Amino acid sequence: MDVLFVCGREPEYVRNRLILKALRRHGSVIEITDRSKNYVMRHVRLFIKLLTRIRKHDALFVGFYGYPLVFAARLFSRRPIVFDALVSTYDTLCFDRRTFTPRSILGRLVFWMDAAACRLSDVVMLDTRAHLDYFVETYRLPAEKFVVLYVGCDEELFSPRSPPSEDPFIVFYYCSYLPVHGIEHVVRAAKLLENESGITFRIAGSGARYAEIHRLSQVLRCGNIEFVPWIPFERLPEAIAQASLCLGGHFSESTKAQNVIASKTFQLLAMGKPTIVGANRANSEIFTHGEHVYMCRMGDPQSLADAVVHLRNRPELREKIASGGYSLFAERYGMTNISNVIERVLSRVHAPLPCQS
Repeated sequence: MDVLFVCGREPEYVRNRLILKALRRHGSVIEITDRSKNYVMRHVRLFIKLLTRIRKHDALFVGFYGYPLVFAARLFSRRPIVFDALVSTYDTLCFDRRTFTPRSILGRLVFWMDAAACRLSDVVMLDTRAHLDYFVETYRLPAEKFVVLYVGCDEELFSPRSPPSEDPFIVFYYCSYLPVHGIEHVVRAAKLLENESGITFRIAGSGARYAEIHRLSQVLRCGNIEFVPWIPFERLPEAIAQASLCLGGHFSESTKAQNVIASKTFQLLAMGKPTIVGANRANSEIFTHGEHVYMCRMGDPQSLADAVVHLRNRPELREKIASGGYSLFAERYGMTNISNVIERVLSRVHAPLPCQS
């Protein structure tokens, strides 16, 4: 089976990377990607590349971020389209980042774009059942159109390593400082624990809110936080391995945070790390509190701080959830599972149409 894969984000983006690897297990993949920094130029180049290769495939796979690309793909091809929507543009821009209001012209436009792109696709993939319910209810789309593919991770890169020294007791979190992450709650939780000897919060990453969050830590005079620059993806396992306890998130109270499981959560579990996550709908779909992960209330620094202390003081509980989380990941959310879901989706859309000329 020949699959044409196109995505608006870089192919190294976690979700795209995993799907591309799975697709290559099931046929020939023609990859149309672009790493240009400028969003507009990147999509102009993608449209041009797409037009030159649009007829040479059995199915189109539109990866993340792909809403505008679905329209171009459908305009020039009648082949089946699988669209990995992953997130709602409308929810992200109107409620999570609050770039504009839902009833504004732009708010209505992105709502229409989300709904139309899903309708034009033969199969739409999402990352959780909670997100599936959101799309069905918000855009009034049939549930049968959707397939859930949990993000998972590649166990060839993320796997258990030797346990670290626990002096100091390192609580590790990495993010790109987006509103959905709720990083301010992590900083405030660290402040609440400043008198707990031996606990260090190590926060890695960069992003739009970095300066804001760094100022917050300075205003609060947090002496137990280490801010670390962005870590290349291939070096993440090394950084995770040094931690005594990890934070998966998400910790904000937004609708988007309620509906997603952070990709880092799967990476942490794949490495056998005890992990704290927000008690949201999505995490509760597949994880059990105290068995696979430890859940805290979202948007609540005190709840997060209490979880850190509770686990620091109970090494047997940390070991239990680390072991349980790893076993669950290994059984259900590694590359084999991702590949199996992709295979089912491709089988669902594959139709013996004659080659277009």
